[in-house]
Amino acid sequence: MGQPNPVAVLDKAVAILRAVAQEPASLADLVTRTDLPRATAHRLAVALEGHRLLRRTPAGTWAPGPALTELGHGSADLARVAGRHLATLRDASGESAQFYVREGGSRVCVAAAERAHGLRDTVPVGARLPMTAGSAAHALLAFAPPEDVTPLLPQASFTARTLLDVRRRGWAHSVAEREPGVASLSAPVRDPAGAVLGAVSISGPVERLGRRPSPEVVGAVLETAAAIARATG
Repeated sequence: MGQPNPVAVLDKAVAILRAVAQEPASLADLVTRTDLPRATAHRLAVALEGHRLLRRTPAGTWAPGPALTELGHGSADLARVAGRHLATLRDASGESAQFYVREGGSRVCVAAAERAHGLRDTVPVGARLPMTAGSAAHALLAFAPPEDVTPLLPQASFTARTLLDVRRRGWAHSVAEREPGVASLSAPVRDPAGAVLGAVSISGPVERLGRRPSPEVVGAVLETAAAIARATG
């Protein structure tokens, strides 16, 4: 038996990636969109998922994975750019600042600037937090397709109306969703096409950050999100 043609395998893998580019796909959808045999489509999709080029949505369908964003935008560069701006945000707001990216049903902190003194909310780089609580989750989900959002809502500390409000005003705020006594304020960072690259966030005690954030603090978070977007092109 001859060895598989590596170029043909690559062509089939690219066909799988193209098939999920516009909207998530079940195995049946992949077969329909690519004309590949069911076993081949499944084998390649699982392999691509293992390399994080595809991801599973909460509904069980395949969607573009985080590695595609990392390859396209350079996650290390994005984290470095965010880190520089987070230090400025921390100094302006007086609160710890973080930058999150979404990975499936989680959000991962890829950059942080901690408040040096006093009571603070510490989120270490690499921390993986749920997409069902916290203002950063709101910011990451507000512009996501409904099939990515709807399955999360039954377990979420927020509602679809919350996400609509975030879309309308451009920032998110939460109180004690992720941890008692902690408030946070976040804004999405979007590329020129409107895709969400990540979310800028500040977090701290409710007593200091407030149940209604001041316009100055909201402005600082929004400006940081815009500055990171500009820096990443």
